[in-house]
Amino acid sequence: MSSLNDPQIWTIIGVFAAALFGMLTFMGYSFMRALAGHVAQITSKIEIVETKLEAGFERLEARVDNLDRDVQAIAKRVFGE
Repeated sequence: MSSLNDPQIWTIIGVFAAALFGMLTFMGYSFMRALAGHVAQITSKIEIVETKLEAGFERLEARVDNLDRDVQAIAKRVFGE
């Protein structure tokens, strides 16, 4: 039976520790890359929504301006100047 003093045991422990550290490093790097990709996708989707909202608000502003003009014309006709 081998004891914890044998060099082969310490070599195996070292190899497993290095493999574990390497795997953790690889998984961390992969996670960070995936996270950065998802953040980029979310950012682009937010920009698209922002562009659509701006266009919608511009259309709404134009409609309100037209409505204001029409109400002023009706008021002038009904109440005079």
